[in-house]
Amino acid sequence: MAQNWPIALYKRSVLKQRKLREITALLGPTDGCCCLDVGGDNGVISALLRQRGGEWTSADLDERTVQAIARLVGERVYQINGSATPFPDDTFDRVVIVDFLEHIDDDRAFIVELHRIMKPGGRLIVNVPHAKDNWLRRLRYALGDTDEAHGHVRPGYTPESLAALLDGCFTVEVCRTYSKAFSELIDTAIRFGVARIKGRGEDGRKGQVVTGDDLGANRALFRLYSLVYPVVWLFAQLDRLLFFTSGYKLIARATVNK
Repeated sequence: MAQNWPIALYKRSVLKQRKLREITALLGPTDGCCCLDVGGDNGVISALLRQRGGEWTSADLDERTVQAIARLVGERVYQINGSATPFPDDTFDRVVIVDFLEHIDDDRAFIVELHRIMKPGGRLIVNVPHAKDNWLRRLRYALGDTDEAHGHVRPGYTPESLAALLDGCFTVEVCRTYSKAFSELIDTAIRFGVARIKGRGEDGRKGQVVTGDDLGANRALFRLYSLVYPVVWLFAQLDRLLFFTSGYKLIARATVNK
């Protein structure tokens, strides 16, 4: 379990599994490509993307998340500051941004930096929170699940604001939302439970990151959650009834303008 705890958590996370499906559907084949993923949380998304082929590099904001990614994927993991990167011009064919832009002050400067390091014809996948002010957002705030607790400097993006952010450097090809109220309610409950178990502590720029130590200290709770996971999964499928509403996650594919 010590080596595979991020995978174990991923297999019990409806939201993370859906996120990877959405990313890979837009990303396409990566064999023979030079690829970068940014914002890989505890490393599981980075690890699973590397299994798809191609040469991958990973990066994130603070030391703790970078260490978590490196423990899982090994080499080619960098800490970046949200603006400059250590990569040469025209390096990457594919870049995947996973829940990262909402954590950095100057998101436009980072987009310009991505434009610099991507090859002509390169493809960018961006996954961010969808900015929605509704009852679920207010419930989260009442439970202490705030943007500040997650290290967010902004609550997210709309399709229009994301297109405006990318404008001039990238052309948006696809933009859609996913993850609706039932999945998000489950995620809210889990995050509330994790916060109660862990305590707030000192969160980094990426908010709370669940580690192997957390899993080791709470094995009984993880086993209990594993037993009820089929019920959780079924509850999340009720999202299909909400076909008339937008989701709480926003994902886009864009090509670099070079």
